Amino acid sequence: MIRILFICHGNICRSPMAEFVMKHLLRNACREDVIVESAALHTDEIGSDIHSGTRRILDREGIAHSPRRAWLLTASKAREYDFLIGMDRYNIADLHRLVESEEIPKIHKLSEFAGKDTDIADPWYTGNFERTYVEVTEGCLGLLKCIATGPATGRGG
Repeated sequence: MIRILFICHGNICRSPMAEFVMKHLLRNACREDVIVESAALHTDEIGSDIHSGTRRILDREGIAHSPRRAWLLTASKAREYDFLIGMDRYNIADLHRLVESEEIPKIHKLSEFAGKDTDIADPWYTGNFERTYVEVTEGCLGLLKCIATGPATGRGG
């Protein structure tokens, strides 16, 4: 079983968008051996459901989603995952401060899987959920390819 955790600042826009996009891609690929979740690195939105802008995009694209509550990632919880995937350089820096040294090889920026080193812009600030959806989808498609053809976990690079 592969365990993927998408992480962003508040866990209401980008990381749940990535969670539900990835689950959709995995269902279409008949991959039942992957668990996908998302979490926050800050307490701003703990307990909140996904942002209405994220919900609108997912609905428009026919991507199933369910009510959820944003939750805060802890170092002990991070150990449970094979991939810790942040959305931007700030998330990556926060993850490096949060996790133990042996967990650092599991940290990736989502855009890496699309062959880029860019930040996925936070639509909370930009208002551009469409751009975020495109970037999240590119990253998730690359991640799907990675887990289909590459190593079974994010450990080791």
